[in-house]
Amino acid sequence: MQNKVDNSNLHELEGALEGLNILDFTWIVAGPTATRMLGAHGATVIKIESTKRLDIFRAYQPMAGGIPGVNRSGVFDAYNHDKLGMALNLSKPAGLEIAKKLVRWADIVIENFAPGTMDRLGLSYDEAKKTKPDIIMASLSLQGQTGPSSKQGGFGTELQALAGYNNLVRWPGEAPQGMQNPYTDFVVPWFAIVAILAAVDYRNRTGKGQYIDISQLEPGVLFLTVPIMDYLLNSREAKPVGNRCDYASPHGVFRCRGDDRWCALAVFNDSQWQALCLVMDNPYWVGEESFRTLLARKRNEDELERLIEQWMVEQDAEKVMSKLQESGVPAGIVAHAQDVYDEPHLRRRGHFKKLNHPEIGEHSYEMPSWRLSLTGDLIHRPSPCLGEHSEYICTKILGMSDDEFVKLASEGVLE
Repeated sequence: MQNKVDNSNLHELEGALEGLNILDFTWIVAGPTATRMLGAHGATVIKIESTKRLDIFRAYQPMAGGIPGVNRSGVFDAYNHDKLGMALNLSKPAGLEIAKKLVRWADIVIENFAPGTMDRLGLSYDEAKKTKPDIIMASLSLQGQTGPSSKQGGFGTELQALAGYNNLVRWPGEAPQGMQNPYTDFVVPWFAIVAILAAVDYRNRTGKGQYIDISQLEPGVLFLTVPIMDYLLNSREAKPVGNRCDYASPHGVFRCRGDDRWCALAVFNDSQWQALCLVMDNPYWVGEESFRTLLARKRNEDELERLIEQWMVEQDAEKVMSKLQESGVPAGIVAHAQDVYDEPHLRRRGHFKKLNHPEIGEHSYEMPSWRLSLTGDLIHRPSPCLGEHSEYICTKILGMSDDEFVKLASEGVLE
């Protein structure tokens, strides 16, 4: 699928990673998040897809205007800005040859196929370094390239259960709930980015590339270090506690005035408790012995939460959050999507930037979560339509003639 686009400024990027070439074989969340962040900071990223194996996020809702189409998914668009898009059928020999040429063009190859797939395609790190010794390759598989479970398939929704999150994300005595989104997919990209940039630094100093094996399971497990260490040191297994915390009280989410409006608060010490009491105008019960210390509040937590909610349900969520924060009590509303988009602080920091997508139209994108003082504005282009830059990549980057490109397109290689 080819779309007529203006390719005149595709290499006019500025950023800390300008000049770094990345070949992206990733899909869904973890890999595309890592590559879009690198692209936003100036790297040239070529995303490889095929009509035979679409990134499944192209089929995810919401679709712009409620109209289905492979180029209209808001989810895909959000995770794939600042990339060039190439449609390439790797089941055809000519498609594999193009992929190998792109590997030689690339500084970094990133993939999240099942372990063994790159070997079968002839695109493994061992093959790549024969023609490009300083190549860096990163594989973001579910459980790593080695070990008894390395070949197990699945998604982050299963990994969050395997890592132990679902056991804790629930109310005591109830079935595991898990999280709507694949939590490990949102953790892994930051480990991948650090590992990739470390490998780039090593290559710049030594001239040597290397292979990076990232297990998506293991970064997820790292975020449960405390309960794991508690088990190792004390033989104590963490139990679900709902919204509570072992060393804070009150600690939870409380209903406020209005339809589905809530505010979270956390009191970790007696000074914060006293500040909360002042915000509540010191109702009679706050002076009772059962609430004066953290240990006492933990012992009487059910009654405390009932009383806090009785007060909170009469409050406006945003106003009570501001009062609590001003008094030194950690608090925050439970924000809806519109709340986040309209948040004045995010607006002032320029968190959202509008770009014009060929099919979706103009809409906002979220800026990278870190800014560098010398490289200015980030996010240069929306996500690519399927195969949008195939001609540009073939003729301008790989140096093919127009006739070669047309022949490949007619043979179904670029689809």
